Formats: sequence, structure tokens, C-alpha cells
Amino acid sequence: MGGVVPKPAVEVPPASRWRSQSGRLGRGATLLLGALLVLLAMLWGAASGAYAIAPGQLPGIVWDGLRSLLGMAAGGGPEHLVFLNIRLPRLLLGVAAGAGLGLAGALMQGLFRNPLADPGLIGVSSGAALAAGVTIVLGGLYLPWLPRHLGSWALVAMAFGGGLAVTAVVYVLGQVQGATRIGLMLLAGIAINALAGAGLGFLSFISTDEQLRNLQMWLLGSLGAARWSAVALVSAAVAISAAAALALARPLNAIALGEAQANLLGVAVEKTKRRAVMVAALAVGAVTATTGIIGFIGLVAPHWVRLIAGPDHRAVLPGSALLGAALVVSADAVARTLVKPAELPLGVLTAFIGVPLFLAMLRQFRSKV
Repeated sequence: MGGVVPKPAVEVPPASRWRSQSGRLGRGATLLLGALLVLLAMLWGAASGAYAIAPGQLPGIVWDGLRSLLGMAAGGGPEHLVFLNIRLPRLLLGVAAGAGLGLAGALMQGLFRNPLADPGLIGVSSGAALAAGVTIVLGGLYLPWLPRHLGSWALVAMAFGGGLAVTAVVYVLGQVQGATRIGLMLLAGIAINALAGAGLGFLSFISTDEQLRNLQMWLLGSLGAARWSAVALVSAAVAISAAAALALARPLNAIALGEAQANLLGVAVEKTKRRAVMVAALAVGAVTATTGIIGFIGLVAPHWVRLIAGPDHRAVLPGSALLGAALVVSADAVARTLVKPAELPLGVLTAFIGVPLFLAMLRQFRSKV
């Protein structure tokens, strides 16, 4: 009898790429679900808008677009022109923007070890907004050389540079004797965000009616100014950020156990922190500079991915990028159809959706404390 080993009452299923040991979705299933959501959102976004396109027309339109790119003759009606020249770059910009915001949110939540963390905590969005406000309100008076040298990219370049500069200030303020103190960096980010808000308030006060309208439209966020050059810029920045972020998945998994344990496991904690902040700043800076401020995507996308896939950053990082892309494209489709032929600002819509979700997350977080 001593050699008989009783079977456990419940057999634990082995982990796989489709299902984890905890019963949640595995990495492969998470990525497949995310890709499917992005595809469905793009189909919805392609068919929606002031000029509706029947879903059955989309395959023919896409095929004609490929033929025209290859130099082959292709027929084209108004729906072809709308889709290929207006809607397609907008969809691709939405995918890139949502992926960048979701990826940055997952990085910040992993770095701060808090599901309520947001990319805005490091100041990149507020820095970009302040730089954009300076360009819109004071650029013509104090920076007249910008349009001559950068043309229509002046606002994008200033916003991108402002976001990176403010993030660098927040990171430096969070340093103590060569080590990054996450709590101190969080407090510095809150203070810098408040200062940037005050600066935007002052710029709004001294602006003309036209400048104030342009500033408010930029702050509310939109994909309406999508063009192929902007798609290429944001896509390149997000692709670089994604490649760098995926290399941080295992170190972030170790940091989730605590910095002391991560050091014992051989993880370069300070280097991981620095790279995570740089990657998040690059992604969010490029997105915000091009589209304006789109809030709450970086907050809710990683949280939802963790609910279905668990805390493993090898699934959370790419899953958050895919879910963020699906959320932005879907929100843009709603923004274009809810008040058509007008267009609801995208940042307003994501805030309406994101704030209740954030409060629900906060309530769930409080119940665990």
C-alpha cells in the first residue's frame, strides 16, 4: 500500500499557448483574439461614416486599390476614392495609434506594478499638449521660422519634442543617487502635469478665437487629419517601440515580484526602468503629436488583457497593443457616425467610455486592498 500514490481529485491541465494553467487564455489564443478584434473593427470602420460603404463592396475596393498600386488599370467610383484616399489612411493611423497607446499603458502598469497606472503619469501627453499650445498660440509671433523649415509638420514636431522633453524631466526628478524611485517619479509626473495644465490655461486665456478653437480641437483628439506620411511616421515609431517592449517582457515579469527579487534573478532593474520609460515616451509621443490626446486607451486595454490572459507580459504587451488598436478604430467609427455628417472628437468619446471603466477598476482595486 505504501507504493500506491493516490490520484489528485482534480487534475491540473498543462499550460499551453492556447490555455494557461489558471484556466485563462494562453498567449496564442490572446493574440489570435486580439487580431480578430482588430480585423472586425477595421471592417466596421471601413463601412461606417458620413458616406456609407456596403461591407460587400470592400473586397472589390481593396482589390482595385492593389491593382492601382501595381500600375494596373482599375475602375473607381466615389466609394473607391473615399475608401482609398480618406478612410484607409485613417484606419491604419487608428491601428497604429491604438497599438502605441495600449503598449505604453501595459509598460507603465508593469513598471509601476499598478493596474491603475497610465502613460500620462510620465508627462508625455501633457508635455506634447503644452508644446502644441505654444506652437498654435505663440508660434506665429515668436517662432515664425518653424513653418518655413518644417511646413505642415511644425505642430507635430513641436508636440513630439515637448512630450519627450517633459518625460526626460520627470525621469530625472525621479532619480535618487543613480536609482529610479518609482514613487518619486509618480509625484514628479503629477506636478509636471499640473504645471502643463496651468500653462495650457494661460495659453487659452491669451489666444484669439481661432487659436482657441484650433487648440481645443487638437486637445480633444481626432484621426481626421490622417495622411499617408503621418501613418508612416506613427507606424514606424510604434513598430520600434513594440520590438523594444517585447524584449522587456521577461524583466517586467521579474519586477512584478519586487525589485529585490528581480535583482536576485539577475535582472538589470534600473536599465529596465529606463528602457520602459523611453519606449513608452516614444510611442505615446508619436501618437499624441499626430492625433492629439486620446485618453484612457492605455489604461483599460492592458487591464482587460490581464483579465483574460493573466499577468504574463509576454501576452499582456502584444495583447494590449492589439486591443488598443481595436478600441481606437471602433471608437473612431462611432465618432464618425454618431453625429454625422459632423464628427465627434475622439478624445471625448474615449473619455465617456473610459471614465466609467476606470471607476469600476478603482472599485475592484479597493476591494482587494
